[in-house]
Amino acid sequence: MKRFYSSLLIAVLLPLLLTAQKENIDLAMVYKIKQEALRSNSLEEMAYGLCDYVGPRLTGSTGFTRGSEWAKKKMEEIGLQNVRIEEARDFTRGGWDNLKTYAAMVEPYYSNLACNPVAWTGSTNGLVKSEVILLDAQNESDLEKYKGKLSGKIVLMPSTTTYEMSFTPFATRYTDEQLKEISMAAAGRQAGRRPQGDINQMMAQRNLQNKIQEMLKNENVAVIINNSGSFNVPRSNGANYKWGDPEPTPQLNIPVEAYSRMVRLLRHNETVVMEVEIKNRFFESPKVYNIIGEIPGTDKNLKEEVVLIGAHIDSWHGGTGAADNASGCIVMLEAMRILKTLNAAPRRTIRIALWGGEEQGLNGSRGYVEKYLMDPQTRAKKPGWDKFAGYFNMDNGSGKYRGIYLQSNELLRPVFEEWLKPFADMGCSTVTIRNTSGTDHLSFDSAGLPGFQFIQDPLEYGRGYHTVMDTFERLDFSDLRHNAIITAAFAWFAAQRDIKLPGKPEMPQSQSRPMGSPFGF
Repeated sequence: MKRFYSSLLIAVLLPLLLTAQKENIDLAMVYKIKQEALRSNSLEEMAYGLCDYVGPRLTGSTGFTRGSEWAKKKMEEIGLQNVRIEEARDFTRGGWDNLKTYAAMVEPYYSNLACNPVAWTGSTNGLVKSEVILLDAQNESDLEKYKGKLSGKIVLMPSTTTYEMSFTPFATRYTDEQLKEISMAAAGRQAGRRPQGDINQMMAQRNLQNKIQEMLKNENVAVIINNSGSFNVPRSNGANYKWGDPEPTPQLNIPVEAYSRMVRLLRHNETVVMEVEIKNRFFESPKVYNIIGEIPGTDKNLKEEVVLIGAHIDSWHGGTGAADNASGCIVMLEAMRILKTLNAAPRRTIRIALWGGEEQGLNGSRGYVEKYLMDPQTRAKKPGWDKFAGYFNMDNGSGKYRGIYLQSNELLRPVFEEWLKPFADMGCSTVTIRNTSGTDHLSFDSAGLPGFQFIQDPLEYGRGYHTVMDTFERLDFSDLRHNAIITAAFAWFAAQRDIKLPGKPEMPQSQSRPMGSPFGF
């Protein structure tokens, strides 16, 4: 019996042991990558190009087109091959550019307001000057008292957001204790599942918002004002608009300081008047695009296999999309520049993809999966499936890599632990079984493919992303160089392995699996 259990234990552990033993780390290449990154990097110049020169890159906007052309030219300058701007998916919202925005409170006194229009909302009829009405509605029945009274008015939407003072520093790095905690398996409810009470509350709020929007449209209000942002910094978001529909009522996001001041004045029975002028342009833009280039593989048996690195190039229209996600784009481009400068000849093809439409639902990366890897409806594998050798993503701001999320793929723990050893003295060594969400690696992971996101120091990301503050100043170039080194090394390691990185073993289909997207989100 002991012999039986010993044999069983060997059978279970041997694949993991063999996986760990196969990692022959190319320390000579690690040295070259580090030296090239320290000797000459183009990160600041690329950041200027993508943030300042190109500007904001909202999906479907002229800025996105400008950014795509910039990225294509940069890839060609680096010396990548098969560079192209490639259709990924249909885009139902169409194109939208903001041409002018102005807002001020003019009564009871003048105060110019920081503001940001909601994307895919309409224009005012020139300069609008009107009384401000607070829509104080907690449920649908509260809307009755406003009917017939809002035409031509500027309406403050109801808000549940209040300002609370925080004693947490704006910019932070993970401590050793925090990284240790991240490395441990997460306890509690299943990742990605909301408690039913949260879901019910969210659905109730959504239904109320839909009723409010319907009423405001029928009432022909002049402008809708949202409480969105803090520290006098408005946030960015977009309306649920479909190309060809009537242009939605103009909407502005203003930060809590301006919003709350007007609310307090109104609650004290003061008359509040605003001036607003918004000029937006709608145009047909039916596709989401990715920008792709590569260093071709050289091994006759492996060159058709692809190691993919990527980041999303689209941004919101406020700011210039620096931390979210020009930072990831320039790191990926710099990693490719390093490898190309070193005349790297990888066994597998190393491909870079800068995704479009991430902010509206991972459209670029999901389109890539649908085109090359898996049918989204049947989950049938396409020819590229068997040639896919792994994906590495960056999309958590400018902070340096501290390790990597395994996305529950236990098979890769010994692999990534070995890969990270040359970077332990750079502060990057944490491997966690945990999942992380919200960005393009999910398109691959949800299709059963090995796709990963790095653990990054938060810096001040939570304060600045999706706001007008997301500009060049949010970038830490020392951290970004650190990230480019590790990205280049990971791409090289994956390209040189004798076998591809394994995906997670397939599980039997659960009868209780919740309905949803074929890709799980």
